[in-house]
Amino acid sequence: MTDEPMDIVIPILTDCDNDDDFSEGIDKQITEVPILPLRNMVLFPGVALPVMIGRTKSMNLIKDKANSKAMIGVVCQRDMEVDEPKQEDLYTVGVIADVLRVLDMSDGMTTVLLQGRKRFELQELTQDEPYLKGRISFIDEQVPENPDREFKAVMSNIKDLMIKIMMATNELAKRELAHAIKNNNNALYLVSYASANQLNDVADKQMLLATNNLKDRAYKLLTLLNKEFQMIELKASIQMKTQEDIDKQQKEYFLQQQIKTIQEELGGNTGDRDIQDLKEKAMTKKWPMAVAEIFDKELHKLQRLHPQSPDYSVQMQYVQTIVGLPWETYSTDNFNLNHARRILDRDHYGLEKVKERIIEHLAVLKLKKDMKSPIICLYGPPGVGKTSLGHSIAEALGRKYVRVSLGGLHDEAEIRGHRRTYIGAMCGRILKNLQKAGTSNPVFILDEIDKVTNDFKGDPAAALLEVLDPEQNSTFHDNYLDIDYDLSHVMFIATANNLNTISQPLLDRMELIEVSGYIQEEKVEIAAKHLVPKEAEIHGLNKKDVKLPKKTIQAIIESYTRESGVRELDKKIAKLMRKLAFKKASDEALPSQIKPEDLHDYLGPVEYTRDKYQGNAYAGVVTGLAWTAVGGEILFVETSLSKGKGGKLTLTGNLGDVMKESAMLALEYIHAHAALFGIAEDMFENWNVHIHVPEGAIPKDGPSAGITMVTSLVSAFTQRKVKSNLAMTGEITLRGKVLPVGGIREKILAAKRAGINEIILCKENQKDIDEIKPEYLKGLTFHYVTDIQEVIKLALLDEKVENPLF
Repeated sequence: MTDEPMDIVIPILTDCDNDDDFSEGIDKQITEVPILPLRNMVLFPGVALPVMIGRTKSMNLIKDKANSKAMIGVVCQRDMEVDEPKQEDLYTVGVIADVLRVLDMSDGMTTVLLQGRKRFELQELTQDEPYLKGRISFIDEQVPENPDREFKAVMSNIKDLMIKIMMATNELAKRELAHAIKNNNNALYLVSYASANQLNDVADKQMLLATNNLKDRAYKLLTLLNKEFQMIELKASIQMKTQEDIDKQQKEYFLQQQIKTIQEELGGNTGDRDIQDLKEKAMTKKWPMAVAEIFDKELHKLQRLHPQSPDYSVQMQYVQTIVGLPWETYSTDNFNLNHARRILDRDHYGLEKVKERIIEHLAVLKLKKDMKSPIICLYGPPGVGKTSLGHSIAEALGRKYVRVSLGGLHDEAEIRGHRRTYIGAMCGRILKNLQKAGTSNPVFILDEIDKVTNDFKGDPAAALLEVLDPEQNSTFHDNYLDIDYDLSHVMFIATANNLNTISQPLLDRMELIEVSGYIQEEKVEIAAKHLVPKEAEIHGLNKKDVKLPKKTIQAIIESYTRESGVRELDKKIAKLMRKLAFKKASDEALPSQIKPEDLHDYLGPVEYTRDKYQGNAYAGVVTGLAWTAVGGEILFVETSLSKGKGGKLTLTGNLGDVMKESAMLALEYIHAHAALFGIAEDMFENWNVHIHVPEGAIPKDGPSAGITMVTSLVSAFTQRKVKSNLAMTGEITLRGKVLPVGGIREKILAAKRAGINEIILCKENQKDIDEIKPEYLKGLTFHYVTDIQEVIKLALLDEKVENPLF
């Protein structure tokens, strides 16, 4: 329960003489009195106010002193939430009061009528139970003996303001109160009465009570009454302005209208300023007339809405989206072809096809000026620089660069946007990123386009069909914007790892450029020119601290990485740099250079080993060439024979269906042409065949080991040696024809690394050899064949192995 004024407090105006200071009859020698703490109110000398009593200690005090006519000290609390106030919780200035009357209410509460007499200062609390007592010292009032004209004028203004406030707020006994105030000339009482009943802030009341000089108190009171009356007038003004708009359907807007009026009084409406800003931005736009008309129409709708209306923010967002898009704003392309070439060569080693395509596009753009931008799709294994290539292209063309990652995207609205009828609707990522770029012709990277998924929310890949079609994207339609936008000047570059997951219609709209894995020589150059300097700078090292010869980089690539790109190589170089940084920070001497044999100390034991050519001492062991996602590899096809009826064929080595079919095809071909190879017919009935391809844990598939399997089987059935340092790759048919295969560049380099110097290929693969740089082909001899018979003549010697089976 709290001690506070009654819900309806009727000001009690007492009769008093003009010079009455209300201290008559007080024993001024009293030094200790009971203390009644009050909440939410301050009692003044001469003022009578009803107080509702609820706390136990306060009840004990009233019951003890109500009949004894003893005076009590009334003090206001600093913090209204404290139930058991200590001395530090009370103000130091209070008022001695008489208990005029005690009334027990029907609801169990007790109401006490207190009459303020004289101010005092609370020195300390001397008693806590059953109620508070405190030691006090009285404060004399400093009342002017001969009031001057200024003081009289101040008091007159106080009277006028009191009457105005009463007439505006109190409907009870207006005339009687106004008449009593006008005829009362006791300055102390009028100041006390006005302070107690006309002000609402407890802190202001306590400040007035603590002011000793009556003249100073009157001035402060006049200032506070002026503020109080201005607030009352402002409330009345707000009510007058809003009264016309209030009806049964508009009651919920009542407070909103009040806020609006207050904002206008404070210096203008925020909504008006926002609309003015939108108009100024629109003046700078170079957009089509149709868009300008739609903008004006939507802005007019916005002006009709109230700023506090729920629809206002929705409409504001839509208008801001329209004005925020770079309509017909284009950056100037840099047509310097030599500059573009330098930028591309500086940032990326190799990737000649991609660079050539960009230079061609720039050349055509230079001549024609208005060519529609192409849709390029760079596909290849991870870590080969597909995404980072976008930065270089943007810099070479002098365009803005934006990137959107499509990995895991499954909501069509991410591309086309949501319709405005939905809560939280917004435009799609395409327009959002154009808004961020600030131009309508940026280089736009659509990263990981092969990882777009679909669900019940639609198919984003289908939405991309319009974006990536040069014939349609000039009128791209975003559901949120609902206005056609021209994307034909945007240079879209999509990146993908696997084309098999991209829908055929989407593939058809893009120009596919393969970014194949780097060969070892390219990786060495990339590491020496880019990765080593970059990682040295990141780790706080300079060029003098890091000396990494190309042989050491080559050893890192061969022994510690297995990838198509250079991401893992970058991590290994970073690991090596951390070791060097630790040594430098520990004031240890850095090595003059890091040799391949030192890598064990920096990178740990060797993680990968390359297959090496194993010789031709065994019949049925032939070296083949394979393509993997991390580059080319050599593999061995091993065939062994064991006696047994029925000629059973066993295949091992984690082979895929296509590779198993190649093995069966090879055996059937040899069986059908046994006489050509000098193989007895009964061998197929009395010997079981086992073909194995190491390494057994690694999945293998594809038709390119066809001629390798035929050669291995013929070598096993005839026990003839295979030509040394020879490898081969090619698909076979049932008629013995050799067909071309892919991944030739990677396979050739794998053979060279393994020490192979002769390679058998299909005749049609010669065009792939012509595209490889001559320096990568030194020391290699190529044999181009069209029939399996040619392969056997080239691969097998007439000499038989030692200890043949038969």
